[in-house]
Amino acid sequence: MDIIKELGDSRLYNLHSHTQFCDGKARMEEFARAAAEAGFTHYGYSPHSPICIASSCNMAESDVPTYLAEVGRIKQSEWGDKVKFYASMEIDYLGDQWGPAIGYFQDLPLDYRIGSVHFTPNRHGELIDIDGPADDFIKKMHDHFSNDIRYVVEKYFEHEHNMLDAGGFDIIGHFDKIGHNGSHYADGLDHEDWYMDLVDGMIKHIAKSGVIVEINTKANKIHSRFFPDERHWQKLKEAGIPVIVNSDAHHPLLINADRDYPLEWFGK
Repeated sequence: MDIIKELGDSRLYNLHSHTQFCDGKARMEEFARAAAEAGFTHYGYSPHSPICIASSCNMAESDVPTYLAEVGRIKQSEWGDKVKFYASMEIDYLGDQWGPAIGYFQDLPLDYRIGSVHFTPNRHGELIDIDGPADDFIKKMHDHFSNDIRYVVEKYFEHEHNMLDAGGFDIIGHFDKIGHNGSHYADGLDHEDWYMDLVDGMIKHIAKSGVIVEINTKANKIHSRFFPDERHWQKLKEAGIPVIVNSDAHHPLLINADRDYPLEWFGK
C-alpha cells in the first residue's frame, strides 16, 4: 500500500494505535467508534507485535488470528462505512533473527508495517526494555548496563540502522525515542554533539531507505516532546523524507492528540 497516496490530503487519520491486544486501554471497537465520531477518514490498528522473549506489552502470537478477524469485522461494520480501517503491527526489531523482515511478519496479511526499537541488548546479550517510564529506565541503567548511557544510546541507534538495512516495513516508529529516557538519566544528553551525530546519521540512512517517518505525538502533552524531536524536523524536510503524524494512541480520547501543530509545520 502506498500510504502517502492512500491518505491523500486528509489530516484526519492515525496509523499508530494500541488496544486490548497489547498495552492499550480500550477495545478496538471503542477506537473505531471514536474515529468515526471524530470524522476520521483513515485509522490503523498497530498492536505491539509478538516477540520471541517475555513481554507484558506485546500481543501473544496465539491472539494474531483473533486480532486480524476483529479488524475484518470492523471494516464491515457501521463504522467501516465512514472510515477506512487498516490492520498493521508495530513490529519490534530484536536483532537479525527477529524483526519486520522475517518471514512470519511478511506472510501476515497486514496493510502496512511499523518498525520500532524498544529493546537494547546489554553487554551479556540480554535484551532489556528501555522504552518504559523514566524511573524504570534509570533503575535498568544500574541493574543491566553498569550506568553506561553512551553504550545504551549507541546500541539503540545501531539496532535502528540494522532494522533499516533488513527492511520489511513501511513506517519507522519514534526513531529517536531513546533521547527522552536518556535525557532523564543524563540531563542534556540529547543536545550533546555525539548524540546529534547519531540522529543525523539516522536521518541520512532513512532518506536512502525510502521508509516513512512518523512524527509521534504521544509524549507531547505530558513531556512536551515529539518523536523525532522538533529540533530535527527541518533536517527531515530538507532530506525529502515523507512524513506522517501519528498519535500512538492507547486510549480512544487520544486518537488526535497534539497532531495539529506538526501537521501545520510540515504543511499537511
